[in-house]
Amino acid sequence: MKTLHEIRGFSPAIRLLLVNQFGVNTGFYLLIPYLATHLGEDLGMSAAVVGIVLGVRNLSQQGLFLIGGSAADRLGARGVIIAGCAVRTVGFALFALGDGLAVLLAASVLSGLAGALFNPAVRTYVSQEAGDRKAEAFALFNVFAATGALVGPLLGSVLLFVDFRASALTAAGIFALLTVAQALVLPARAVPPSPGSVLADWREVVGNRAFLAFSLAMVGMFTLENQLYLLLPDGARRATGWDGAAGLVFLVGTLANLALQMRLTRALKAYGRRVIGVGLALMGLAFLPPMLVSGASPAVWHAVPVLLGVLLLYVGVMVAQPFVMELIPAFGRPELTGTYFGIFYMVSGIAAAIGNTVVGWAMDAGDQRDAAWLPWACCLVFGLASAGGVTWLRRLGALPERPVLVEATA
Repeated sequence: MKTLHEIRGFSPAIRLLLVNQFGVNTGFYLLIPYLATHLGEDLGMSAAVVGIVLGVRNLSQQGLFLIGGSAADRLGARGVIIAGCAVRTVGFALFALGDGLAVLLAASVLSGLAGALFNPAVRTYVSQEAGDRKAEAFALFNVFAATGALVGPLLGSVLLFVDFRASALTAAGIFALLTVAQALVLPARAVPPSPGSVLADWREVVGNRAFLAFSLAMVGMFTLENQLYLLLPDGARRATGWDGAAGLVFLVGTLANLALQMRLTRALKAYGRRVIGVGLALMGLAFLPPMLVSGASPAVWHAVPVLLGVLLLYVGVMVAQPFVMELIPAFGRPELTGTYFGIFYMVSGIAAAIGNTVVGWAMDAGDQRDAAWLPWACCLVFGLASAGGVTWLRRLGALPERPVLVEATA
Protein backbone atom coordinates (compact mmCIF):
# COMPACT_ATOMS: atom_id res chain seq x y z
CA MET A 1 0.00 0.00 0.00
CA LYS A 2 2.85 2.40 0.79
CA THR A 3 4.31 1.74 -2.65
CA LEU A 4 0.96 2.63 -4.26
CA HIS A 5 0.89 5.79 -2.16
CA GLU A 6 4.38 6.68 -3.41
CA ILE A 7 3.30 6.15 -7.00
CA ARG A 8 0.25 8.38 -6.60
CA GLY A 9 2.50 11.08 -5.15
CA PHE A 10 4.31 11.54 -8.48
CA SER A 11 3.15 13.36 -11.58
CA PRO A 12 1.29 11.52 -14.37
CA ALA A 13 4.44 11.77 -16.50
CA ILE A 14 6.52 9.78 -14.01
CA ARG A 15 3.69 7.29 -13.49
CA LEU A 16 3.61 6.74 -17.26
CA LEU A 17 7.39 6.24 -17.34
CA LEU A 18 7.10 3.67 -14.55
CA VAL A 19 4.64 1.71 -16.67
CA ASN A 20 6.99 2.27 -19.59
CA GLN A 21 9.85 0.70 -17.63
CA PHE A 22 7.71 -2.33 -16.83
CA GLY A 23 6.77 -2.65 -20.50
CA VAL A 24 10.35 -2.17 -21.70
CA ASN A 25 11.65 -4.97 -19.49
CA THR A 26 8.70 -7.24 -20.23
CA GLY A 27 9.18 -6.85 -23.97
CA PHE A 28 12.94 -7.19 -23.78
CA TYR A 29 13.06 -10.27 -21.57
CA LEU A 30 10.32 -12.17 -23.36
CA LEU A 31 12.50 -12.09 -26.49
CA ILE A 32 16.23 -11.62 -25.90
CA PRO A 33 16.86 -14.60 -23.54
CA TYR A 34 15.51 -16.94 -26.24
CA LEU A 35 17.19 -15.28 -29.21
CA ALA A 36 20.40 -17.33 -29.11
CA THR A 37 18.42 -20.60 -29.07
CA HIS A 38 16.33 -19.42 -32.03
CA LEU A 39 19.39 -18.45 -34.05
CA GLY A 40 21.29 -21.65 -33.28
CA GLU A 41 18.59 -24.31 -33.22
CA ASP A 42 15.78 -22.92 -35.39
CA LEU A 43 17.91 -21.19 -38.02
CA GLY A 44 20.95 -23.49 -37.78
CA MET A 45 23.51 -20.72 -37.39
CA SER A 46 26.97 -21.45 -36.02
CA ALA A 47 27.95 -20.36 -32.53
CA ALA A 48 30.28 -17.76 -34.06
CA VAL A 49 27.46 -16.17 -36.09
CA VAL A 50 25.14 -16.23 -33.07
CA GLY A 51 27.85 -14.46 -31.08
CA ILE A 52 28.19 -11.82 -33.81
CA VAL A 53 24.44 -11.09 -33.87
CA LEU A 54 24.23 -10.82 -30.08
CA GLY A 55 27.48 -8.86 -29.89
CA VAL A 56 26.30 -6.33 -32.45
CA ARG A 57 23.21 -5.63 -30.33
CA ASN A 58 25.30 -5.09 -27.20
CA LEU A 59 27.86 -2.97 -29.02
CA SER A 60 25.16 -0.81 -30.62
CA GLN A 61 23.63 -0.09 -27.25
CA GLN A 62 26.77 0.42 -25.19
CA GLY A 63 28.58 2.44 -27.85
CA LEU A 64 25.68 4.80 -28.59
CA PHE A 65 24.54 5.73 -25.08
CA LEU A 66 26.44 8.98 -25.52
CA ILE A 67 24.38 9.83 -28.62
CA GLY A 68 21.14 9.14 -26.77
CA GLY A 69 22.16 11.26 -23.80
CA SER A 70 23.18 14.23 -25.93
CA ALA A 71 20.00 13.95 -27.98
CA ALA A 72 17.96 14.12 -24.76
CA ASP A 73 19.76 17.33 -23.78
CA ARG A 74 19.53 18.96 -27.20
CA LEU A 75 16.18 17.76 -28.51
CA GLY A 76 14.28 17.03 -25.33
CA ALA A 77 13.97 13.74 -23.47
CA ARG A 78 10.35 13.16 -24.52
CA GLY A 79 11.05 12.94 -28.24
CA VAL A 80 14.07 10.71 -27.73
CA ILE A 81 12.07 8.32 -25.52
CA ILE A 82 9.34 8.04 -28.17
CA ALA A 83 11.89 7.56 -30.94
CA GLY A 84 13.70 4.86 -28.96
CA CYS A 85 10.53 2.84 -28.39
CA ALA A 86 9.55 3.21 -32.06
CA VAL A 87 12.99 2.04 -33.23
CA ARG A 88 12.83 -0.99 -30.95
CA THR A 89 9.39 -1.81 -32.34
CA VAL A 90 10.93 -2.03 -35.80
CA GLY A 91 13.98 -3.95 -34.57
CA PHE A 92 11.97 -6.62 -32.77
CA ALA A 93 9.56 -6.94 -35.70
CA LEU A 94 12.55 -7.65 -37.97
CA PHE A 95 13.55 -10.54 -35.71
CA ALA A 96 10.12 -12.04 -36.44
CA LEU A 97 10.03 -11.32 -40.15
CA GLY A 98 13.57 -12.05 -41.30
CA ASP A 99 15.80 -15.13 -41.31
CA GLY A 100 18.75 -13.82 -43.32
CA LEU A 101 21.92 -12.65 -41.61
CA ALA A 102 21.66 -9.13 -43.02
CA VAL A 103 18.13 -8.69 -41.67
CA LEU A 104 19.09 -10.13 -38.27
CA LEU A 105 22.10 -7.82 -38.03
CA ALA A 106 19.87 -4.85 -38.89
CA ALA A 107 17.43 -5.97 -36.19
CA SER A 108 20.28 -6.21 -33.68
CA VAL A 109 21.57 -2.75 -34.54
CA LEU A 110 18.12 -1.19 -34.29
CA SER A 111 17.24 -2.88 -30.99
CA GLY A 112 20.57 -1.80 -29.52
CA LEU A 113 20.21 1.75 -30.84
CA ALA A 114 16.75 1.92 -29.28
CA GLY A 115 18.12 1.11 -25.83
CA ALA A 116 20.86 3.70 -26.30
CA LEU A 117 18.18 6.30 -27.05
CA PHE A 118 15.55 5.76 -24.39
CA ASN A 119 17.72 4.55 -21.52
CA PRO A 120 19.48 7.87 -20.76
CA ALA A 121 16.47 9.87 -21.99
CA VAL A 122 14.06 8.23 -19.55
CA ARG A 123 16.42 8.82 -16.64
CA THR A 124 16.93 12.41 -17.73
CA TYR A 125 13.19 13.03 -17.82
CA VAL A 126 12.68 11.42 -14.40
CA SER A 127 15.57 13.36 -12.90
CA GLN A 128 14.13 16.64 -14.16
CA GLU A 129 10.54 15.81 -13.25
CA ALA A 130 11.08 14.33 -9.77
CA GLY A 131 12.74 17.38 -8.22
CA ASP A 132 14.03 16.51 -4.73
CA ARG A 133 12.38 13.06 -4.85
CA LYS A 134 14.81 11.55 -7.35
CA ALA A 135 15.81 8.66 -5.06
CA GLU A 136 12.19 7.59 -4.52
CA ALA A 137 11.46 7.86 -8.26
CA PHE A 138 14.43 5.71 -9.20
CA ALA A 139 13.56 3.25 -6.44
CA LEU A 140 10.12 2.81 -8.00
CA PHE A 141 11.88 2.32 -11.34
CA ASN A 142 13.71 -0.62 -9.78
CA VAL A 143 10.42 -2.12 -8.64
CA PHE A 144 8.78 -1.85 -12.06
CA ALA A 145 11.93 -2.99 -13.86
CA ALA A 146 12.33 -6.07 -11.65
CA THR A 147 8.67 -6.99 -12.13
CA GLY A 148 9.00 -6.70 -15.90
CA ALA A 149 12.18 -8.79 -15.83
CA LEU A 150 10.18 -11.55 -14.11
CA VAL A 151 7.03 -11.33 -16.25
CA GLY A 152 8.95 -11.15 -19.55
CA PRO A 153 10.66 -14.57 -19.45
CA LEU A 154 7.48 -16.23 -18.15
CA LEU A 155 5.45 -14.78 -21.01
CA GLY A 156 8.22 -15.63 -23.47
CA SER A 157 8.33 -19.26 -22.36
CA VAL A 158 4.58 -19.54 -22.95
CA LEU A 159 4.76 -17.90 -26.38
CA LEU A 160 7.56 -20.26 -27.42
CA PHE A 161 4.98 -23.04 -27.42
CA VAL A 162 3.66 -21.26 -30.52
CA ASP A 163 7.00 -20.25 -32.04
CA PHE A 164 9.73 -17.64 -31.72
CA ARG A 165 8.01 -15.31 -34.15
CA ALA A 166 5.04 -15.06 -31.80
CA SER A 167 7.40 -13.89 -29.06
CA ALA A 168 9.09 -11.36 -31.33
CA LEU A 169 5.81 -9.92 -32.62
CA THR A 170 4.40 -9.71 -29.10
CA ALA A 171 7.52 -7.85 -27.95
CA ALA A 172 7.26 -5.52 -30.95
CA GLY A 173 3.58 -4.96 -30.12
CA ILE A 174 4.42 -3.99 -26.54
CA PHE A 175 6.91 -1.39 -27.73
CA ALA A 176 4.42 -0.09 -30.31
CA LEU A 177 1.86 0.45 -27.54
CA LEU A 178 4.48 2.22 -25.41
CA THR A 179 5.36 4.47 -28.35
CA VAL A 180 1.73 5.50 -28.85
CA ALA A 181 1.09 5.98 -25.12
CA GLN A 182 4.07 8.27 -24.69
CA ALA A 183 3.29 10.25 -27.83
CA LEU A 184 -0.24 10.88 -26.57
CA VAL A 185 0.30 11.32 -22.82
CA LEU A 186 3.91 12.23 -21.98
CA PRO A 187 4.17 16.04 -21.61
CA ALA A 188 6.89 17.91 -23.45
CA ARG A 189 9.40 19.86 -21.39
CA ALA A 190 11.00 23.09 -22.52
CA VAL A 191 14.54 22.55 -23.79
CA PRO A 192 16.87 25.48 -23.01
CA PRO A 193 19.10 26.46 -25.91
CA SER A 194 22.64 25.16 -25.62
CA PRO A 195 25.37 27.77 -26.03
CA GLY A 196 28.09 25.38 -27.19
CA SER A 197 28.55 22.43 -29.51
CA VAL A 198 27.89 18.77 -28.78
CA LEU A 199 31.64 18.14 -28.78
CA ALA A 200 32.06 20.88 -26.18
CA ASP A 201 29.45 19.15 -24.02
CA TRP A 202 31.29 15.84 -24.33
CA ARG A 203 34.62 17.47 -23.48
CA GLU A 204 33.08 19.08 -20.40
CA VAL A 205 31.70 15.79 -19.10
CA VAL A 206 34.76 13.69 -19.97
CA GLY A 207 36.92 16.35 -18.33
CA ASN A 208 35.08 15.81 -15.04
CA ARG A 209 37.58 13.43 -13.47
CA ALA A 210 35.52 12.82 -10.35
CA PHE A 211 32.57 11.72 -12.50
CA LEU A 212 34.71 9.39 -14.62
CA ALA A 213 36.26 7.86 -11.50
CA PHE A 214 32.78 7.31 -10.04
CA SER A 215 31.59 5.70 -13.30
CA LEU A 216 34.53 3.29 -13.28
CA ALA A 217 33.93 2.49 -9.62
CA MET A 218 30.43 1.37 -10.58
CA VAL A 219 31.83 -1.53 -12.63
CA GLY A 220 31.09 -3.80 -9.67
CA MET A 221 27.41 -2.89 -9.58
CA PHE A 222 26.84 -3.56 -13.27
CA THR A 223 28.99 -6.71 -13.36
CA LEU A 224 27.32 -8.24 -10.32
CA GLU A 225 23.80 -7.35 -11.47
CA ASN A 226 24.50 -9.24 -14.69
CA GLN A 227 25.27 -12.39 -12.69
CA LEU A 228 21.53 -12.70 -12.12
CA TYR A 229 21.48 -13.98 -15.71
CA LEU A 230 24.79 -15.87 -15.77
CA LEU A 231 26.46 -17.15 -12.61
CA LEU A 232 23.57 -17.31 -10.14
CA PRO A 233 21.13 -19.33 -12.32
CA ASP A 234 23.97 -21.66 -13.27
CA GLY A 235 24.97 -21.96 -9.61
CA ALA A 236 21.38 -22.70 -8.57
CA ARG A 237 21.10 -25.49 -11.13
CA ARG A 238 24.43 -27.03 -10.15
CA ALA A 239 23.83 -26.75 -6.42
CA THR A 240 20.42 -28.44 -6.51
CA GLY A 241 20.63 -30.60 -9.62
CA TRP A 242 17.28 -29.11 -10.70
CA ASP A 243 16.91 -26.94 -13.80
CA GLY A 244 13.87 -25.18 -12.34
CA ALA A 245 16.02 -23.72 -9.55
CA ALA A 246 17.15 -21.00 -11.94
CA GLY A 247 13.62 -19.62 -12.00
CA LEU A 248 13.67 -19.23 -8.22
CA VAL A 249 16.49 -16.70 -8.61
CA PHE A 250 14.19 -14.25 -10.37
CA LEU A 251 11.17 -15.04 -8.21
CA VAL A 252 12.99 -14.40 -4.93
CA GLY A 253 14.57 -11.24 -6.28
CA THR A 254 11.34 -9.78 -7.59
CA LEU A 255 9.40 -10.51 -4.39
CA ALA A 256 12.19 -8.96 -2.32
CA ASN A 257 12.21 -5.91 -4.55
CA LEU A 258 8.45 -5.44 -4.27
CA ALA A 259 8.54 -5.83 -0.48
CA LEU A 260 11.69 -3.89 0.43
CA GLN A 261 12.74 -1.35 -2.20
CA MET A 262 10.65 1.62 -1.09
CA ARG A 263 11.12 0.86 2.61
CA LEU A 264 14.90 0.81 2.23
CA THR A 265 15.01 3.96 0.12
CA ARG A 266 12.83 5.92 2.55
CA ALA A 267 14.87 4.71 5.55
CA LEU A 268 18.23 5.53 3.93
CA LYS A 269 17.41 8.78 2.14
CA ALA A 270 18.91 10.91 4.90
CA TYR A 271 22.28 9.19 4.35
CA GLY A 272 22.26 9.60 0.54
CA ARG A 273 25.61 8.97 -1.10
CA ARG A 274 27.07 7.43 2.07
CA VAL A 275 25.09 4.21 1.58
CA ILE A 276 26.27 3.57 -1.99
CA GLY A 277 29.44 1.88 -0.75
CA VAL A 278 27.42 -0.16 1.73
CA GLY A 279 25.15 -1.39 -1.05
CA LEU A 280 28.12 -2.35 -3.23
CA ALA A 281 29.73 -4.22 -0.34
CA LEU A 282 26.50 -6.16 0.23
CA MET A 283 26.44 -7.04 -3.47
CA GLY A 284 29.94 -8.47 -3.20
CA LEU A 285 29.24 -10.36 0.03
CA ALA A 286 26.16 -11.89 -1.62
CA PHE A 287 28.46 -14.31 -3.43
CA LEU A 288 29.85 -15.82 -0.23
CA PRO A 289 26.89 -18.10 0.67
CA PRO A 290 26.73 -19.73 -2.80
CA MET A 291 30.52 -20.16 -2.76
CA LEU A 292 30.21 -22.33 0.36
CA VAL A 293 28.26 -25.00 -1.56
CA SER A 294 30.00 -24.60 -4.92
CA GLY A 295 31.55 -27.87 -6.05
CA ALA A 296 29.53 -29.93 -3.55
CA SER A 297 27.27 -32.78 -4.60
CA PRO A 298 23.81 -31.51 -5.62
CA ALA A 299 21.26 -31.39 -2.81
CA VAL A 300 17.91 -29.70 -2.41
CA TRP A 301 18.99 -27.80 0.70
CA HIS A 302 21.84 -26.20 -1.26
CA ALA A 303 19.19 -23.90 -2.72
CA VAL A 304 19.14 -22.07 0.64
CA PRO A 305 22.64 -20.50 0.47
CA VAL A 306 22.20 -19.70 -3.24
CA LEU A 307 18.88 -17.95 -2.67
CA LEU A 308 20.33 -16.18 0.37
CA GLY A 309 23.01 -14.84 -1.95
CA VAL A 310 20.34 -13.72 -4.42
CA LEU A 311 18.48 -11.92 -1.63
CA LEU A 312 21.66 -10.15 -0.46
CA LEU A 313 22.48 -9.14 -4.02
CA TYR A 314 19.05 -7.62 -4.54
CA VAL A 315 19.24 -5.83 -1.19
CA GLY A 316 22.60 -4.38 -2.20
CA VAL A 317 21.14 -3.14 -5.49
CA MET A 318 18.12 -1.70 -3.68
CA VAL A 319 20.39 0.15 -1.24
CA ALA A 320 22.83 1.57 -3.81
CA GLN A 321 21.12 2.07 -7.15
CA PRO A 322 18.51 4.79 -6.37
CA PHE A 323 21.21 6.98 -4.82
CA VAL A 324 23.61 6.31 -7.71
CA MET A 325 20.94 7.51 -10.15
CA GLU A 326 20.20 10.49 -7.91
CA LEU A 327 23.87 11.45 -7.73
CA ILE A 328 24.79 11.36 -11.43
CA PRO A 329 23.09 14.65 -12.45
CA ALA A 330 24.71 16.38 -9.46
CA PHE A 331 28.16 16.08 -11.04
CA GLY A 332 27.46 18.84 -13.55
CA ARG A 333 25.07 21.35 -15.06
CA PRO A 334 21.37 20.38 -15.22
CA GLU A 335 21.46 21.14 -18.98
CA LEU A 336 23.85 18.18 -19.43
CA THR A 337 21.91 15.62 -17.41
CA GLY A 338 21.34 13.41 -20.44
CA THR A 339 25.00 13.54 -21.46
CA TYR A 340 26.08 12.58 -17.95
CA PHE A 341 23.71 9.61 -17.95
CA GLY A 342 24.83 8.62 -21.44
CA ILE A 343 28.54 8.65 -20.63
CA PHE A 344 27.91 6.94 -17.28
CA TYR A 345 26.16 4.02 -18.96
CA MET A 346 28.71 3.86 -21.76
CA VAL A 347 31.75 3.80 -19.43
CA SER A 348 30.17 1.50 -16.86
CA GLY A 349 28.70 -0.77 -19.52
CA ILE A 350 32.00 -1.28 -21.31
CA ALA A 351 33.79 -1.85 -18.01
CA ALA A 352 31.08 -4.30 -16.94
CA ALA A 353 31.44 -6.19 -20.24
CA ILE A 354 35.10 -6.69 -19.37
CA GLY A 355 34.05 -7.76 -15.87
CA ASN A 356 31.59 -10.30 -17.28
CA THR A 357 34.35 -11.69 -19.48
CA VAL A 358 36.48 -12.20 -16.38
CA VAL A 359 33.62 -13.97 -14.58
CA GLY A 360 33.01 -16.18 -17.64
CA TRP A 361 36.71 -17.05 -17.76
CA ALA A 362 36.62 -17.87 -14.05
CA MET A 363 33.63 -20.19 -14.59
CA ASP A 364 35.48 -22.09 -17.31
CA ALA A 365 38.74 -22.15 -15.35
CA GLY A 366 36.88 -23.34 -12.24
CA ASP A 367 35.41 -26.26 -14.18
CA GLN A 368 38.76 -27.21 -15.69
CA ARG A 369 40.77 -26.95 -12.46
CA ASP A 370 38.21 -28.30 -9.99
CA ALA A 371 37.94 -24.83 -8.42
CA ALA A 372 34.21 -24.18 -8.43
CA TRP A 373 34.72 -21.36 -5.91
CA LEU A 374 36.71 -19.23 -8.39
CA PRO A 375 33.90 -17.25 -10.15
CA TRP A 376 32.20 -16.58 -6.81
CA ALA A 377 35.45 -15.25 -5.41
CA CYS A 378 35.87 -13.01 -8.48
CA CYS A 379 32.44 -11.50 -7.87
CA LEU A 380 33.25 -10.96 -4.20
CA VAL A 381 36.38 -9.05 -5.20
CA PHE A 382 34.49 -6.96 -7.77
CA GLY A 383 31.91 -5.91 -5.18
CA LEU A 384 34.36 -5.06 -2.43
CA ALA A 385 36.68 -3.25 -4.85
CA SER A 386 33.81 -1.08 -6.09
CA ALA A 387 32.67 -0.39 -2.54
CA GLY A 388 36.22 0.61 -1.62
CA GLY A 389 36.52 2.85 -4.68
CA VAL A 390 33.29 4.74 -3.96
CA THR A 391 34.17 5.09 -0.27
CA TRP A 392 37.60 6.45 -1.19
CA LEU A 393 36.07 9.00 -3.58
CA ARG A 394 33.62 10.11 -0.91
CA ARG A 395 36.37 10.59 1.67
CA LEU A 396 38.38 12.59 -0.85
CA GLY A 397 35.38 14.89 -1.24
CA ALA A 398 35.10 14.01 -4.93
CA LEU A 399 31.37 13.22 -4.80
CA PRO A 400 28.83 16.06 -4.93
CA GLU A 401 27.48 17.11 -1.57
CA ARG A 402 23.87 16.89 -2.70
CA PRO A 403 22.06 16.50 -6.01
CA VAL A 404 21.24 19.62 -8.00
CA LEU A 405 17.53 20.16 -7.43
CA VAL A 406 15.30 20.88 -10.39
CA GLU A 407 11.78 22.10 -9.73
CA ALA A 408 9.20 19.50 -10.70
CA THR A 409 6.68 20.53 -13.29
CA ALA A 410 2.99 19.91 -12.97
